[in-house]
Amino acid sequence: MKIFIKFDFTAICNKLLEEKLNELEIKYKVLGFGEIEFTEKVSQEKLNALNDALNKYGSEIVENQKSILVQKIKDTIIDMVFNDDTNINVKSSVYLAEKLDHSYGYLSNLFSEVTFTSIENFIILQKIEYTKQLITNNELTLTEIAFKLNYSSVAHLSTQFKNTTGITPSAFQRIITKRRELSNENK
Repeated sequence: MKIFIKFDFTAICNKLLEEKLNELEIKYKVLGFGEIEFTEKVSQEKLNALNDALNKYGSEIVENQKSILVQKIKDTIIDMVFNDDTNINVKSSVYLAEKLDHSYGYLSNLFSEVTFTSIENFIILQKIEYTKQLITNNELTLTEIAFKLNYSSVAHLSTQFKNTTGITPSAFQRIITKRRELSNENK
């Protein structure tokens, strides 16, 4: 039997962080996604233990200022793309500059310097990942997905999807449908 699962990455990350901090008996308050403030002194031993625990899940404590800002850029983009409650009708460059209180030029240069890719490419990758989830969940049409992700047209979404994945969204949809059919036959 095969099932498909919809993920809320923000909730998963917050829950993981909460569990690890509580296990280590670290007192904290959440300032924002991926950003916490310790409310009392934390030993280096506990910080190392927290970092080791987070590493098992592909996460880590970020310590240098450039990396911190790049992580904030990534988190803001992910929130912008994946958050169903966010209705963003401004350009992503304006959104990022306003949210992070830096000029977009500075954010863009820093992001490229640290990650060796552009903010625009990172946004496209996140949008394509979200598109794949939405197609897999089978709740929206491609037109609705294109609208939801602020694409100018389904053709624009399809072009970016194919450039990123090598197949069209329709082909991806057919693959998912075929896998479901095969999974149902094998029950």
